[in-house]
Amino acid sequence: MTIRQINTTCCIIGGGPAGMMLGFLLARSGVEVIVLEKHKDFFRDFRGDTIHPSTLQLMHELGLLEKLLTIPHSEINRASAVVGGETVAIADLSHLPTVAKFIALMPQWDFLNFLASEAASFPSFHLMMECEATGLIEHNGITTGVTANTAEGPIEITATLTVGCDGRRAVSRSAAHLPLVDHGVPIDVLWLRLPRHASDPENGLGYANYGRLIVLINRIEYFQVAFLIAKDGFDQIQRDGLPAFQQNFTRIVPFLSDRVGEIDSWDKVKLLTVQVNRLTQWSSPGLLCIGDAAHAMSPVGGIGINIALQDAVATANMLTEALLSNSLTPHHLQQVQHYRESAVRNTQRVQVFAHKILNRVLHDPGPLKLPMTLRILTSIPGFKHLTARFIGMGLQPQHIRTRPKSL
Repeated sequence: MTIRQINTTCCIIGGGPAGMMLGFLLARSGVEVIVLEKHKDFFRDFRGDTIHPSTLQLMHELGLLEKLLTIPHSEINRASAVVGGETVAIADLSHLPTVAKFIALMPQWDFLNFLASEAASFPSFHLMMECEATGLIEHNGITTGVTANTAEGPIEITATLTVGCDGRRAVSRSAAHLPLVDHGVPIDVLWLRLPRHASDPENGLGYANYGRLIVLINRIEYFQVAFLIAKDGFDQIQRDGLPAFQQNFTRIVPFLSDRVGEIDSWDKVKLLTVQVNRLTQWSSPGLLCIGDAAHAMSPVGGIGINIALQDAVATANMLTEALLSNSLTPHHLQQVQHYRESAVRNTQRVQVFAHKILNRVLHDPGPLKLPMTLRILTSIPGFKHLTARFIGMGLQPQHIRTRPKSL
């Protein structure tokens, strides 16, 4: 069998937020880039749908914000939690130094389709759907491209730079044998959906009581629901039966009592195994991993997408000139990790701390009282603004430094 061969400057494995944003930015500056996406489309349910103010600011800097916001979405400018029946304000985004002072809740497939559509206007951008990376091409210890399967058969893509944006089960990092540090996580998440009524109250974080924590994400016509459970606890929940599972919703979020019957099969409940890990080495000659491929984040705070997009922007800012001038070295790739690693590690530390608190909630089946620590924190002037900055912008917000190619 003849294997088709393609050559490009940068081959990106994975068409998620990091991969599509990096592909867009590189092609915008004239870098030849191929993005590989193993599925035939971007439609995957139970993905994160949060587009944070820092990302909306990036879209503003690219002149695309107004167009992006024509896509149906809902907005959160304040976040609160209902703890033991008591509502407590957690974050107020109205003071952020951004054009859009809210989190946009938009199905991720819409955001990715938007980026793909905009990137398609650049001659050097190529998106290959139903193209699954199977390994790396190496020569003398240097990654020189990617092997992949397509509907037409196997292909080899040679590239000056290969970027792994293929998530927590990344082919890129496993094929390169990059060392991984795993932080123990005491929680998992069940994803499902329930109908949403126009009269339903808004709440940006979640409801906690009786050893349960439920987060409702407003997708306009329905809620995407995150039901936090103890690690490896799904089997026991299934043994307890659907009626007991439904009763949790009625007890914790009473206004859902008229629709919990919609959960009539375990097939409607998806398990997300939560991971928090990071590569100690993000790159090797010819290869760089970013986003979840370099550091899987917890869904706590919904900030994983934001971190991945910031990785992509930083990578484009730091590598575009070297790619255009064919002067890329391993040192350039190491600089990306050196620049981004501190923000990533400190964000993960906050998430690990939050996991400890959540784990206590999940192991206390009685009525929950608002912890005194949280009561004191939320009473401190400026607390809601600090949490808003962490959630909405992250520890190292990025800006567009690359320039579009002159026509």
